Amino acid sequence: MKLAHDTWLVFQRYFGIFIHNPAWVAVGVLQPALYLLLFAPLLKSIASVPGFPKGGAYNVFVPGLLIQLGLFGAAGVGFSLISELRLGVVERLRVTPVSRLSLLLGRALRDVLTLFVQALILVFLALPFGLSFKPLGILIGLGLVALIGLLVASISYALALALKDENSFAPIIFTASLPLLLLSGVLLPMSLAPSWLRTISTLNPFSHAVAANRAVFLGELSNPNVLQGVVIMALLAAVAVWFAARSFGRAIA
Repeated sequence: MKLAHDTWLVFQRYFGIFIHNPAWVAVGVLQPALYLLLFAPLLKSIASVPGFPKGGAYNVFVPGLLIQLGLFGAAGVGFSLISELRLGVVERLRVTPVSRLSLLLGRALRDVLTLFVQALILVFLALPFGLSFKPLGILIGLGLVALIGLLVASISYALALALKDENSFAPIIFTASLPLLLLSGVLLPMSLAPSWLRTISTLNPFSHAVAANRAVFLGELSNPNVLQGVVIMALLAAVAVWFAARSFGRAIA
């Protein structure tokens, strides 16, 4: 009960900060919306190419965009923590009885909620273009985005606590995100890639998340890619939360 209570208190604080600056929702959805408007139409011309996944251009592209949103939308949350470190906010937390795990979960839940809202906006924006989905499928897909948000946000916070400097944090987090994005099959399905690139992509956990999300949007809940993608993301998120919570504990000990 104490963990839940402390997490709720921390969440309320950071959600309040978010409410006073809701423009971040629009900013976060702007990039994937531009991909939707300017890149997805290019896929229509290759949707009939052998190897292109079934479902049509938008049912292939939008589920991948949601994974991209979870990856990039949560990657930069460590910047705010570095700012708080500089202002002494984290130092003042030493005297509070709040659980160290709650300090992470409260922040991360705010980040996950933000991604959830952005993902819903992106899905509704895609409907006029021809996106279709099964209701249960989209719930699982949004849950997958939430897991990715929790995973990436935890890594971002742990890295911010370790580096304590934006000039070191920014190149590491965004340089690492780029190959993960390219090898996930978000922009172009990896089924169109040469065999050596497809082999490398199987080592990228986000490629399994993309495959799972595309399957659930088509209502293929029994597809083995769904269980595989969800399990991989859930396990990685649990490890990331544990590691980041330890980082908070060391920072405030």
